[in-house]
Amino acid sequence: MNTTHWSLRWVTPGFAALALLLGAPTFAQDYPNKPLRMIIGYAPGGIVDFVGRTVAIRLSEVIGQPVVPDNRTGAGGTIATQAVLNAPADGYTILAMDAALVINPILQDKTPYQLKDLQTVSMLGAGPMMVAVHPSVPVKNIRELIDYARANPGKLNFASAGTGTAAHLTGELFRLRTQTEMTHVAYKGAGPAMADLIAGQVQLAFASIAGALPFQRDGKLRGLATTGAQRPSAVPDLPTVIEAGLPGFAAELWVAAVVPAGVPAPIVAQLNGYLRKAMAHPSMRSDLAKFAVEPRDGDVDQTANYMRAEQEKWSSVIRDAKLKGAN
Repeated sequence: MNTTHWSLRWVTPGFAALALLLGAPTFAQDYPNKPLRMIIGYAPGGIVDFVGRTVAIRLSEVIGQPVVPDNRTGAGGTIATQAVLNAPADGYTILAMDAALVINPILQDKTPYQLKDLQTVSMLGAGPMMVAVHPSVPVKNIRELIDYARANPGKLNFASAGTGTAAHLTGELFRLRTQTEMTHVAYKGAGPAMADLIAGQVQLAFASIAGALPFQRDGKLRGLATTGAQRPSAVPDLPTVIEAGLPGFAAELWVAAVVPAGVPAPIVAQLNGYLRKAMAHPSMRSDLAKFAVEPRDGDVDQTANYMRAEQEKWSSVIRDAKLKGAN
């Protein structure tokens, strides 16, 4: 297993401001003076795509420059991450990515990047997942799902947007906590995963509420529970997994913004400020609430601390589940 430790670098806004006052390079003072590119780690249709595109619109309004979404799919977000690292370290290319960002270097024996190659900027949004099954699965709640999985080891396949995503590892966490045997099926994005779940090619998913809710409403999927600590307003009738009998079981889909580690500190601080202003837009909360996602922001330190905690959490799941690349 690759044993890379957390090493995302950050600068505090105060330090960056001081650098500007003391004569930071002109390019930082002029930033941004051309369009930005928001690389999104998955195909259209998932929470990362939705949050990334919504933030891109508001960020464009804040900075007065276009922010162009660019979906780069495959390899659990690794392709998108590599695309960002191949871009100039000038703050004009941003990666919108989920937990796979911190998971891949641990899960995979070889990745084209290490965490030290990246620098946190800000959180963007987060929300719980829905445990959703195809209607052909004869269960109506989490307890029945556990009983069915135990009685039919290996019969249930659960889909995710890719290996190493939060949805994948949430499924592994569920499998470990319930002592059941299920098989993970990775897709190149949440959209393709949802399409096969609806078609019955896979039986189960720990899906974004945004992706699952429309199909739950028309009967093409059956929602069993949500994975947050509390019930989201979008589906208040569904219990949490905790309420359904698994104490302490909580996981969320989150999206953060990162840039290459070589981006100058003053630009990172400026970009953090722009993103936080975009997240504070009056319509942002209502826009994201439609999909059970809450706006999240934070300074560079807070973002790095949150992502460090997520890495530690999922590292233990990778180890306990004996996933590829785990010791």
